[in-house]
Amino acid sequence: MAQRLREMYERQIRPALQERFGYKNVNQIPKLEKVVVNMSVGEAIANPKALDAAVSELAAISGQRPIVTKAKKSIAAFKLREGTNIGAKVTLRGDRMYVFVDKLFNVVLPRIRDFRGLPARSFDGRGNYNLGLREQLVFPEINFDKVDKTRGMDVTIVTSAKTDEEASEFLTAMGLPLQKATAAPARRPR
Repeated sequence: MAQRLREMYERQIRPALQERFGYKNVNQIPKLEKVVVNMSVGEAIANPKALDAAVSELAAISGQRPIVTKAKKSIAAFKLREGTNIGAKVTLRGDRMYVFVDKLFNVVLPRIRDFRGLPARSFDGRGNYNLGLREQLVFPEINFDKVDKTRGMDVTIVTSAKTDEEASEFLTAMGLPLQKATAAPARRPR
């Protein structure tokens, strides 16, 4: 599965991007660098066992053991102390990254109810794309019967592209379903 997306990048996407943007050096062509999947578990403050379920679900989704993240600051309003375990994250590179991106674009995103594409404004200005998923149930690895609570997650796709235009072109060619820019609806005469 990783081979399919990587071969498509090598054979079709790279030459097309080089021709479109006129890169003189092959190292200028945008490529995937890493994918970071982050899951914050707010109820871990009161119930530390909730974090164990989130870690096991994130491991099943990514195919890699996540690290547990800790709170950087104490926030009294949330009863949060500095150093408390509060979430989990995974950084994917290499073959696992390509497998995850292929699964995300072709299996997971189409399973989202009323999905019409991702917003094009979610690029960060440096060629990286951020998206949030409301529930982990859209991943095929998650067993509905064993889920105690739905949890959202953030996915950051880090590319070597320098601008958002290059990253948009690259990720769209890879299969990222971006929304088409729509014009404002025309007003009807009264």
